[in-house]
Amino acid sequence: MDWLTRMNDAITYIEENLNGHIDYEELAKIACCSANNYFRTFSFITDVSLSEYIRRRRLTLAALELQNSDIKVIDLAFKYGYDSPVSFGRAFAALHGVTPTQARADGVTLKAYPRIAFQISLKGEKEMDYRIETKEAFQVFGVEQIVKMDSDAVDVSEDGVTVTILSKDEQAEEELHEKLHKAAGSLPNFVNQSMGTVHHIFGHRDVAPGTIAHMTFAFRTASSNTEGYTIVDVPSRTWAIFPSEKFSWDDEDDGNGVVRELAKRIYTEWMPTSSYEQVGELEMELHGEDDEFGYVEIWIAVKRKG
Repeated sequence: MDWLTRMNDAITYIEENLNGHIDYEELAKIACCSANNYFRTFSFITDVSLSEYIRRRRLTLAALELQNSDIKVIDLAFKYGYDSPVSFGRAFAALHGVTPTQARADGVTLKAYPRIAFQISLKGEKEMDYRIETKEAFQVFGVEQIVKMDSDAVDVSEDGVTVTILSKDEQAEEELHEKLHKAAGSLPNFVNQSMGTVHHIFGHRDVAPGTIAHMTFAFRTASSNTEGYTIVDVPSRTWAIFPSEKFSWDDEDDGNGVVRELAKRIYTEWMPTSSYEQVGELEMELHGEDDEFGYVEIWIAVKRKG
């Protein structure tokens, strides 16, 4: 119930500030987690990003005001955080299918997105495998990128430097995987030896609010060739480890769907009811190798609650 209360209190904060500034750090404090963890948990639970939810709610309220008051469009635009009536008009039309002026007419059809309320959902019909393991500190190496929490295909600026983030160039991704595979060497003994050599780590260092550090990596061992790569020290941690169902390597969408569903169940079913909570934002996605099928293990750094 504590988790449920915190999530609903965070929604109350959002609703009370839809016509003003929403401070993501304050939002995270209310939810008792980091801003990035709140971004991720919210999207897993609702299947919509936090910024999209806020955008829909603001434009829902704006439509109601247009139909029930004489407020000017320019005033409404500034009230709900838009730089100009033009940008407000574009966003309004994209959501409602009509312009703000047309929205005042009798009989016009508009869209309403209601406030979200988190409730208890009785689940458990499907078991969830996990294990808790404590690992000593280790190192990984690879190519680091900064990911904006509400997008995976834009550049973000950090300390005045524009950082290129997750590439959608499949050929470039394949080349990176091949290079890391050749440079990786042997796997450390604390990793299942059926695992592949190239994986992903998130939240291994602090970055600007609303973004998260990501690295495509290989484990560093005595046989690794790390020249030209970024090396990251991963501290000793207790990990909650969740294996996915197996999926066909020939069906990338199936694999992505399995991983998304696993992550969603971790954050919506296991985390709220377990005796553990996440430590910071540290998380790994390890990919298993098989001639026919693939699988993923999601590793989340945790500690006991209380």
